[in-house]
Amino acid sequence: MASDMGDLAARVRSLMALQQQRVLQLPLGGRFFDIVVTAGGPQAYAAMRVLDGIQHMGDEQLDACGPVIEDPHRSWLIWLVPPGTSEQWGAHRHALCLGRAHHIALPAMTTTEPPGPYWLRPCRRDRLVPPAALGQLLDQFRPGPAPHETLLGSVLSTIA
Repeated sequence: MASDMGDLAARVRSLMALQQQRVLQLPLGGRFFDIVVTAGGPQAYAAMRVLDGIQHMGDEQLDACGPVIEDPHRSWLIWLVPPGTSEQWGAHRHALCLGRAHHIALPAMTTTEPPGPYWLRPCRRDRLVPPAALGQLLDQFRPGPAPHETLLGSVLSTIA
């Protein structure tokens, strides 16, 4: 129980840092999210636009697909998907899904353009990117090349 409280306190401090326009180091999996990493470029942007249409509701802005970070230096898109996705995501030719045992450095919530990693689609409290639709669209649009897991593991916590 005490270790759970320490973990909770660390996560609360991290979330407060993110709201205060600072970079946030966050473990993947757990209660927050996993990530899917793809190449950037026209094919990935096309998949994102289709997801915008799928997720769009009512009068909200059209950038509704769920949170996506662009890392222009590495030409990656990082899609935030529900926790546990990495346990169900099979091998994919155009993407890599990571969860527990990995960490990510999230850009500040106000960082919406380069230089450096930025929020291409905003982080909203009511949604993440739907993994099944994302996987199908990646098969359809085929962004590439897909990042390699070994490289990702060493880089994720330093992308900000």
